[in-house]
Amino acid sequence: MSKPRLLLSWSSGKDSAWSLQRLRLAGEFEIAGLVTTINEAFDRVAMHAVRRELLEAQAAAAGLPLWPVPLPWPCSNEEYTKRMGAVVAKARGAGITHMAFGDLFLEDIRRYREEQLAGSGVAPVFPLWGLPTRPLAAEMIAAGLKAVLTCVDPRRLDRRFAGRTFDADLLGDLPATVDPCGENGEFHTFCFAGPMFRAHIAVRAGDVVERDGFCFADLLPADTPQ
Repeated sequence: MSKPRLLLSWSSGKDSAWSLQRLRLAGEFEIAGLVTTINEAFDRVAMHAVRRELLEAQAAAAGLPLWPVPLPWPCSNEEYTKRMGAVVAKARGAGITHMAFGDLFLEDIRRYREEQLAGSGVAPVFPLWGLPTRPLAAEMIAAGLKAVLTCVDPRRLDRRFAGRTFDADLLGDLPATVDPCGENGEFHTFCFAGPMFRAHIAVRAGDVVERDGFCFADLLPADTPQ
């Protein structure tokens, strides 16, 4: 019997990557692709600000097709809902019955996703839901997941954390008020290595800039000229 087909919401960060790992280990679904929203103005992953070429390198390393969702900038909730609805309709037409999200504990976010998919024929799945975030972060790191903080909210976490590696040292340095996985929006990451990938994605640090109230650390492919 064939497995139900699933799309994974892919932000380019550690939680998406670890969701992929857990889904593969569970073996319940056929993973059909990675859905990522792209800021059309900057050609980068929305919020994480990761360059499209690095996103494409992740998809290649994961061995999965990328389902990019271009979004205008700025993007209204109405337009976001319209464009995501089109993706869900396309997925249903391709025989996909589930969509997974890397959410951890924010009830309002989960409820929003459930409401958006209600009646679509595509059911939400939450592979990491309810897992305690400090043990989860340690589990990711111990398993070989490697990531860089690409976006920091300076209202919640010092801007100097932008560009740091997500590792045991970072966990030890985080203030007690910051969730170890950044689930409250304190930071976002780009995952460049781990058991979910068949190849390491070589990157190097670029500039750190502040824009729209956030601090972004640019990442470039390692072979990009200085």
